[in-house]
Amino acid sequence: MLLLLTGFAYSCDKDFEDLNVDKKNPAAVPPGPLFSYAQKELIDVMTTPNVNVGIFRLLSQYWTETTYTDEANYDLATRNIPQNFWNTIYPNVLNNLKECQRLIPSQDVAFFPREVQENQDACAEILNVYSYMILVNTFGDVPYTEALDIEGKVYPKYDDARTIYDNLATRLDAAINTIDVNFGGFGGNDLLYGGDMAGWLTFANTLKLQLGMMLADVDANKAKAMVEAAAPGAISSNAENVAFHYLSAPPNTNPVWVDLVQSGRKDFVAANTIVDFMKGLSDPRIPLYFTTDASGGYSGGIYAASNNYQAYSKPANVIIDPTNEALFYDYAEVRFLLAEAAERGFSVGGTAAEHYEAAIRASIEYWGGSSTDADAYLANPDVAYATAPGDWKTKIGNQKWIALYNRGFEGWTEWRRLDAPTLNVPDGLTYNDIPKRYTYPVQEQTLNATNWSNATSNGVKDVVTERLFWDIQ
Repeated sequence: MLLLLTGFAYSCDKDFEDLNVDKKNPAAVPPGPLFSYAQKELIDVMTTPNVNVGIFRLLSQYWTETTYTDEANYDLATRNIPQNFWNTIYPNVLNNLKECQRLIPSQDVAFFPREVQENQDACAEILNVYSYMILVNTFGDVPYTEALDIEGKVYPKYDDARTIYDNLATRLDAAINTIDVNFGGFGGNDLLYGGDMAGWLTFANTLKLQLGMMLADVDANKAKAMVEAAAPGAISSNAENVAFHYLSAPPNTNPVWVDLVQSGRKDFVAANTIVDFMKGLSDPRIPLYFTTDASGGYSGGIYAASNNYQAYSKPANVIIDPTNEALFYDYAEVRFLLAEAAERGFSVGGTAAEHYEAAIRASIEYWGGSSTDADAYLANPDVAYATAPGDWKTKIGNQKWIALYNRGFEGWTEWRRLDAPTLNVPDGLTYNDIPKRYTYPVQEQTLNATNWSNATSNGVKDVVTERLFWDIQ
């Protein structure tokens, strides 16, 4: 009997010890799941139309609002939008990537050889570079060298945006040179490529191409060197688009579906800015981008005004499908970058007109249009490169803005950089009031006040109209 009771007591102790272990929140996490989480958080925040975080489709005037119009009128403060965006990129993306990289060398080399670990680190570095580029392109100067050091630098200083860019270029080159396509990476934990390092090499070169072109107006020589080195390895067809594939069931669904369909919200309609522009060009993508309106045609709500949801065109069904993919980069964007590079005299092969036409074709075909549609559209004198109105920045900027539809952040960025197209101005505002950046989060002004003050007193005005270092026009 004593032995039986002893055994019972031991089993109870063991059971109670197990109850103290939170199996859903393990104390030790391998690097792979951290990488997966960072990937999804990053693409989600770049894709979501949630007005508490992702108002980029409004800033680029692809969509406008119906009842609540604060965000379309550039009110970033009421919902604390900059802080919500900041607090996704830093802790959810960058901090998880940092921890992922810290843990990579601790893996058993019998299962993860040195070459695989180096590939894994390169993948994390590519996403680090992309994420910091997004932060710089949103805010300007941001914490960088002292960021994420919660033990040593709880209150990180702000680094100069241009200096960050230069360091990102160095880090990206190191990652590119590290990749060995003969070995794998994160395998099933890689939600973009499933461990295919050739895909990551394409991603990295495309990112380098973009970084280079972002510098073109402020450092032409550096831009030229970066672009010419990256162009041969960048995306070369729609089949190579850097796409994140969502699933049909929550919680892994397209964020647009989550915020527009699952939530039952009727907050957005197409903006008259893009619908009118595309109608003026007889653009074949109109029915691929939008639903018909109440009259059976296509119309956009007045940008930044209160609009009747039922009256106007809405995002097309493919955009609100739960499985619709989200893009980091696509072929059309690459060819537009190469068109710009050719105009600037960079050696990227082909003429600006050839790259421009290829970009438009790639966009039309990606959205489901035909080569015949592309032929007819490019024959339009207002579209053809030789006859379209404006200088090369206007021609490329107008068509790139159309092609970047459903990628609001990139549309907003290219409008800031190329100054095209001409956007609409909300009542009571001026064209200069259209945001060129996000203001810093309120928490930075209170919790990191000294460094915020140093950053904003160093010639940087913490207002949305302040241009970033690469936006010199």
